[in-house]
Amino acid sequence: MKTLFLAFLAFALSVNSDIDDKGRELAQKSKDNDKGYESEQVELEMILTNKQGQVSTRYMKSQTLEVTTDGDKSMIEFNSPKDVKGTKTLTFTHREGDDDQWLFLPSINRVKRISSSNKSGPFVGSEFSFEDLTSFEVEKYSHKFVEEKTINGEKMALVEQVPLYSGSGYSKRLVYMNVAKDHRFEKIEYFDRKGAQLKTLVYKNQKQHLGKYWRPSELEMTNHQNGKKTSLKFTKREFKTGLTEQDFNQSSLRS
Repeated sequence: MKTLFLAFLAFALSVNSDIDDKGRELAQKSKDNDKGYESEQVELEMILTNKQGQVSTRYMKSQTLEVTTDGDKSMIEFNSPKDVKGTKTLTFTHREGDDDQWLFLPSINRVKRISSSNKSGPFVGSEFSFEDLTSFEVEKYSHKFVEEKTINGEKMALVEQVPLYSGSGYSKRLVYMNVAKDHRFEKIEYFDRKGAQLKTLVYKNQKQHLGKYWRPSELEMTNHQNGKKTSLKFTKREFKTGLTEQDFNQSSLRS
C-alpha cells in the first residue's frame, strides 16, 4: 500500500512539474518574441471613469529603454491637466528582487522613492498600481499552465502567475496568451491577497510594429471591487529612438 502511495505521489509531482515547465515555457516565448525593440516612446491619454460614469482625461508621454541584462527602464511624465503637469515616475524593473521606483512631485519639487510596501497603491489616482508599470520579467513569477481554449476564434493559452517578489498587491494573476500571434498578452485577470478577483486588464486593437512587436492601441483596466475603470489610449508610438541609460536617472526626473 505504501509503495502504491509513493508511486502515485511521484506521478502527481511529475505532472505538476510538467505543468509548471509548460507555463514557464509559454511565458518565455512571449518575452522572447518582444526582444530587440531597443527603445520606445509613446504619447497617450489616460481616461479615468468613476463608479457613476463620470470621466476625466489626462495626457502623458512615456519612454522605455530595453535592458538586455536586467528588466527594462521607463519614465512617465504627465503633460496636463494643470494639477498633475510635470509629475514623473521613473521605474527600474529587475528580473529578481524588488524593483526601484521614484515619483517626482513638481508642486513640492521633491523626488519620492516608492517603497515595496506602497507599490500596490494606485498610480496617480488611476486603477493601475505602481506595480503595474514595471516590464514583464519571467523570473519574477512562478508559472503554471492552466488550459488552452478558443476565445472569439483565437486559441489562447491560460497561464497562472504568482509573484515571487515582496510587496505585491496580488496573490496571483491569470494571463491569456494568443498562441497564434507570438504568445502576445490579450488579457490579465488580477486577484487580491485574499484570492478574490480584483481587476482585469484588456489589450485592445493590437497592431504589429516593425514586422515584429505587438502593441495595443488601448489598455483598459477595470476594477471589479470599486466599479472604476482606467483606459490608456496610445496616440503616437516610435521605436528605436536612440534613448540611453543617461535618459533614465533621478536627475532627469527634475529636468
